[in-house]
Amino acid sequence: MSEAPSERGAEAGRRLGVGVIHGLFRPRILGAWKVPATGPAILAVNHSHNVDGPVVMGVSPRATHFLIKKEAFIGPLGAFLTGIGQLKVDRTTTDRTAITDALGVLENGGVLGIFPEGTRGEGDFASLRAGLAYFAVRSGAPIVPVAVLGSAERRGRLIKALPPLRSRIDVVFGDPFDAGDGSGRRTRRALDEATTHIQKQLTEHLESARRLTGR
Repeated sequence: MSEAPSERGAEAGRRLGVGVIHGLFRPRILGAWKVPATGPAILAVNHSHNVDGPVVMGVSPRATHFLIKKEAFIGPLGAFLTGIGQLKVDRTTTDRTAITDALGVLENGGVLGIFPEGTRGEGDFASLRAGLAYFAVRSGAPIVPVAVLGSAERRGRLIKALPPLRSRIDVVFGDPFDAGDGSGRRTRRALDEATTHIQKQLTEHLESARRLTGR
C-alpha cells in the first residue's frame, strides 16, 4: 500500500515553484481567484511544453498534486517529485495505485492536477482521455480549466529545452464546473457524457483565454 501524497511536500513544492518560475520567466496570472479556496478541486491543464506543470504549480494559489508519467521518476528527480507530493502514473495500463493516490488527494480536500490530453501535444484539448471524467464524477470535485499559453512559442537560446528566459507565459484559470449530471452515476455512458461535457468546457475556456491574452 502506497503512502498518502504529502500535502506538506506539495506546499513546499508550490513555494519553490513561485521563486523558480518568477525567476526564470515573466508569468501573467489571470483568474487565480477562481480556484476554490478550500475543499477538493481538479486543475485540468492543457499541455504543450514540459514546463507547463511546474509553471502551474508555481502560480496556483493552492498546493497541487500532479499526475506525472512514471518515466519522469528516475533517480534524484524521482525522489524530489515524490517529496513534493507529486503522483507517479503508468500511462500504459490501468494504474490502480495512481488512481487510489489521486482519489485520496481529493478525499482529503486537496487539489489534483491533470493533463487531460494524457501527453504533451498541441495543447488544444482536442483529444481527452477518460481519467479526468472518472476522477471528477467519482469524487464530485469541481474542475477548474487552466490554459497555459506561450510556453511552446519559442525555444530558449541558452537552454533549448526551456522557453526563452524572462519570456512571458500566460496562465488563465477558468470558472469551476461539475463534470457529472448530479446523479453520481459512474457507468460507461455517464463517463462518456461527462467527457463530452468536459471537452466542451475546456475548449471554450481555451478559446476565451486566447482572446483575452491575444495569443
